Amino acid sequence: MKSNDMTKSQLTIAYYQQDIAWEAPEQNYRLVEEAFATLGREADVLVVPETFNTGFSDNMAAMAEPQEGMTLAFARRMAARHDALFVGTWTVRLEDGGVVNRLHWVCPDGSYGCYDKGHTFRMSSEASQLQRGMRRELFEWRGWRIKPAVCYDLRFPKWLRNGVPANERHKLPANGVDRPKESVTLDYDLLLVCANWPGSRHEAWSTLLKARAIENLCYVVGVNRAGVDGVDIPYTGNSAAIDYKGMELSHCDPEQAQVRTAVLDYERLQTFRQHWPFYLDFD
Repeated sequence: MKSNDMTKSQLTIAYYQQDIAWEAPEQNYRLVEEAFATLGREADVLVVPETFNTGFSDNMAAMAEPQEGMTLAFARRMAARHDALFVGTWTVRLEDGGVVNRLHWVCPDGSYGCYDKGHTFRMSSEASQLQRGMRRELFEWRGWRIKPAVCYDLRFPKWLRNGVPANERHKLPANGVDRPKESVTLDYDLLLVCANWPGSRHEAWSTLLKARAIENLCYVVGVNRAGVDGVDIPYTGNSAAIDYKGMELSHCDPEQAQVRTAVLDYERLQTFRQHWPFYLDFD
């Protein structure tokens, strides 16, 4: 059995471009379960779209669950079954009655962490129904530092900005001419974005995934839904894994419900960062 203590030079991501069944959690659990059952290789991380259990509905607040609800129970089963981190969002009702669009990363042992969507989408009812998260989050999985983000967050580069942790700054050169003499660990190595990003704006989605990868010297995996939702909004998906140079490692076919995988290589990432230390000039 693998564990989070195992540092891996390569991380395998499996992501599902799901055609979400409208406001039907049990049906969506079956879709996700069946999709990942087709994996031909072990994965370290399983990722599904934003609000994978219901879709991005005007009834998100009404359909919100308690934190220890049935969708968390499903995520725990999936993580344990695949010995992988399970990542996705669903709406959660807080003890004070507020509701958040909460991204969860759920470990095989049942433990989990959370990030509440920092930018609720003001051009929909989400912003009036749900509370905005105020905390940026980072977490570590099998030696990789990972930053979670949700859909509209992708448009805000300052919110997702990478940087050098305080305990790594001693490795930086005294001037801007020299390169670091040893590898520097930035705040994160991988940005995971779960989304319901409509097809009418697919060019912005694909462009911003690449921009965030290039500017932050990191891998980006963006997982979007496909299909047409319950209010007739079409989604083309365009889910993809992008490397630190803005190059696609893998992608889903537009408009298709598909599972794809990508293998991320930590040593290549660190070599690129050391050879091209653009972070020395970060604002």
